[in-house]
Amino acid sequence: MDTAVHEAEGDFSPRDWAQHPPYLSPLYKSTVLRSPSKPLIPMKQGLSVRTGPVFGHDNLDPLDHDLTKNGRVNGEPIGERMIVTGRVLDESGRPVPHTLLEIWQANACGRYVHRWDQHDAPLDPNFFGAGRCLTDAEGRYRFTTIKPGAYPWGNHHNAWRPAHIHFSLFGPSFLTRLVTQMYFPGDPLLPLDPIYNGVPEGARELLVSRFSIDVTEPVWALGYEFDIVLRGRHATPMED
Repeated sequence: MDTAVHEAEGDFSPRDWAQHPPYLSPLYKSTVLRSPSKPLIPMKQGLSVRTGPVFGHDNLDPLDHDLTKNGRVNGEPIGERMIVTGRVLDESGRPVPHTLLEIWQANACGRYVHRWDQHDAPLDPNFFGAGRCLTDAEGRYRFTTIKPGAYPWGNHHNAWRPAHIHFSLFGPSFLTRLVTQMYFPGDPLLPLDPIYNGVPEGARELLVSRFSIDVTEPVWALGYEFDIVLRGRHATPMED
């Protein structure tokens, strides 16, 4: 998917984990149970790991990128419309074309379309909360969606997750799938969120999108930009 491929060896270069959240972050309580208790064992990457399989690149619906339309049943989804766009870049700032991006999010009331989400907030019958698209030749993607709401979670007393959108990026194999989250500027919940603050200082700010009046469409939707850098000193932090 990026310049992480060593042409001579055919392997992916090591990731600089100092830029990413640790496996164990005590304030993020579920990591205490799921983080590795012993050193990880490097495994040699075989041909099947480096080359496939990959699903979804050639099976996109025309409405997959528009979350305000792909879940409609009997009307418009409720909430603040917005456009989220950006570029997928390698460590040298070069665009990464033909990358499959998937997003998923809560609705405007902070509720996911998922049986495990029993948050006492209404579901929106016209909002599915997921979409996908491919980056173009310049590495650019674009989604139209509804701004997600904050929601409570059971990490600690009176815990609330800030508004966010989950991103998943697929490269040429399962090994190159990366997952991250995008936040919004000025959110008062960010300083209180153990997941956001589990990312090293100086890197977590890369998870916050930028409002853009140039992307904003008059009388329609606000615009936000969120670039994703795959490697290097300015790499976007990814989840473990």
